Amino acid sequence: MDQLFSLGHVSAGPKGALTWRSRWLKAGQGEQIISMSRPKFLPENFTLALIATVVAASELPCRGTAALVVDHLTDVAIALLFFLHGAKLSREAVIAAASHWRLHALVLLTTFVLFPLFGLAFRPILSPLATPTLYAGILFLCTLPSTVQSSIAFTAIARGNVPAAIFSASASSIIGIFVTPLLAGLLLSNHSGAASGWDAIGQITLQLFVPFVCGQLLQPFVGGWVGRHDGIVGAVDQGSILLIVYSAFSAAVSEGLWHQVAPTALAGLVVSDGILLGVALITTGLGSKWLGFNRADRVAIIFCGSKKSLSQGVTMAKVIFASHGAAAVILPLMVFHQIQLMVCAALAQRWGGRADSVRPSRSAPAPL
Repeated sequence: MDQLFSLGHVSAGPKGALTWRSRWLKAGQGEQIISMSRPKFLPENFTLALIATVVAASELPCRGTAALVVDHLTDVAIALLFFLHGAKLSREAVIAAASHWRLHALVLLTTFVLFPLFGLAFRPILSPLATPTLYAGILFLCTLPSTVQSSIAFTAIARGNVPAAIFSASASSIIGIFVTPLLAGLLLSNHSGAASGWDAIGQITLQLFVPFVCGQLLQPFVGGWVGRHDGIVGAVDQGSILLIVYSAFSAAVSEGLWHQVAPTALAGLVVSDGILLGVALITTGLGSKWLGFNRADRVAIIFCGSKKSLSQGVTMAKVIFASHGAAAVILPLMVFHQIQLMVCAALAQRWGGRADSVRPSRSAPAPL
């Protein structure tokens, strides 16, 4: 009898614990799920893979011909990733949520205006904590678009406005292709190895936007298949990130990265990223409430407006910065990625539990 086995599905369990689910799908017998609680102190699989990749690049950096091969494989993986994202994104869902312009405007304002202003305003605190080298990476982090998958997932867990989250996160991702290089060029004009904003836009358009548009054009033909094989998008997404991280850290290690970044600087980076995320969460929460958004909309605004995309960040850093300087820029984003996942997962589970407890006594949130 045919049997399909998959391990490592992560879902929210009781009291904030994460649960790994091993699934056996047997023909004619339905689905049997065996759950095992995962220790809270253990990071999720992708974070462990990122750590292992950094260790591998530090101990066995690729050089010469091997580095060129990895670089070409990375370019192919990035193009394939954005093609799949374009093919997966439903035009109907985008059109249905597009009319909620006040919500989307606030998310984009937070992502591309307030975040860079926070980075600049907190420079007297962040730069000494994380060192000037890593502070450049924090500024780059502030220019990035919102992440798509986790923003939508956390909005759904917290019983927020999911269609609005889909549109806001997707729009942020597309707009960021053009806005992020300009902002990075403006904020990091003195950073060595940084390409000019317009040059970076041209390169990113070819590497990210063109494949995305091709995927959108072919969406009516291949969108259904991509949607049924969502694991392929996830594998390409994570694989391309690991390739970029390995390539960037290999080059940086050869230039003496770990001699330049002390353990105290890494600790300061964690604190700096935590401050930045905390300010973003408070600003989006209070701002959306002050502007009169309902609860479901506020949830979408908080999660879409406070998060930053790791996948787009590492791909853009590869284009905007020279290979030897990309690792120091990527490092703050990798730390921020893990912090935002842990904090937002806890918030989403808490808010989702509150929404479930009051649902019988309250009417459903007004639709878009």
